Amino acid sequence: MLRLSSLLILTVFLGYVSASYEDKRCKCVCPSPATVLNNTVGSDRKLYIGNVPPNMCNCDGLILPRVGDLVKGREQEFCPRCECKYENRNTTIIKVVVIIVLWVIMLLVAYMGFLICLDPLINKRAKASYQEHTNEDDESTLGGPSQPISSRGNVLNRVTHQQDKWKRQVREQRRNIYDRHTMLN
Repeated sequence: MLRLSSLLILTVFLGYVSASYEDKRCKCVCPSPATVLNNTVGSDRKLYIGNVPPNMCNCDGLILPRVGDLVKGREQEFCPRCECKYENRNTTIIKVVVIIVLWVIMLLVAYMGFLICLDPLINKRAKASYQEHTNEDDESTLGGPSQPISSRGNVLNRVTHQQDKWKRQVREQRRNIYDRHTMLN
């Protein structure tokens, strides 16, 4: 299981490394060239992304080479409406975080599978020796199947005992809240 998951993570990581991602980019949000040409006020904005040096991350360096023909002669009206930001990100850290999250999810799924497999064993034993108790103090006075945890040698019996105790507490809380309309402290 460990080898299989490690192989899967290594394959995913190598797949990411072979892909081409830009860690540095210029991102500009500008109005549509039609809004400048028609002198209309609109909320139609376009996103322009390019790989240019930080000193060229502006309207002249990124946007005008692309839409210069459309806004010819109206650059002074178009460019002040653009918002350009130079972004620098580390895709390696992003990849590592994604791999860690996937690893944690896989561990939790494996743990859930273990608990699902263990639940029938616990419930089978619990049903065989289950006696309803009204109070935890009565446990010590009753003889028989409900003995203290220390005398139970096996882990499964301890888990079953804790599960029964928790079920009793839940039943008591439900009775207090729904029947008596009080809460336990």
